[in-house]
Amino acid sequence: MPKYKYSVQTDPDRSAKASAREIDVSRKAAREICNTIKGMTIHQSIEFLEAVIDKKLAVPYKRFKNNVGHKSTVVGWTGGRYPVKAANEILKVVKNLENNAENNQLQLDRCRITHAVTLQGSRQKAIFYRAHGSSSPKVRQFVHIELVAEVAEM
Repeated sequence: MPKYKYSVQTDPDRSAKASAREIDVSRKAAREICNTIKGMTIHQSIEFLEAVIDKKLAVPYKRFKNNVGHKSTVVGWTGGRYPVKAANEILKVVKNLENNAENNQLQLDRCRITHAVTLQGSRQKAIFYRAHGSSSPKVRQFVHIELVAEVAEM
């Protein structure tokens, strides 16, 4: 079993960490969701992700925005989507982060997500069989998700 390290070092008395490794979701959608929830409180991010899953709020696509339709629920940006599968997986990590913050005895109403990042995971190679005896490569790329919440100074 490999041991993973976080890409950021924080004070363990004022922060909580959570991560998920080798998740089969779109890395582009996961990146856009992580950029959106960075800076939110834990409760705000849970409400946002549940609204994305219910398709009431769209995630603004800022980097991967080619051929992305306009959504009226995106504030300050034009294009957006509803990445339900990625939102489900990141919601699990945010709830795990909430439990870790409670376990570290942090004040949840003052905890903000300061580090939300997606990292490239491993690749799984396969063969996609085609007509007339030919084939094409099929590569599934997995994603690592890291979240860190810290208590904000008042």
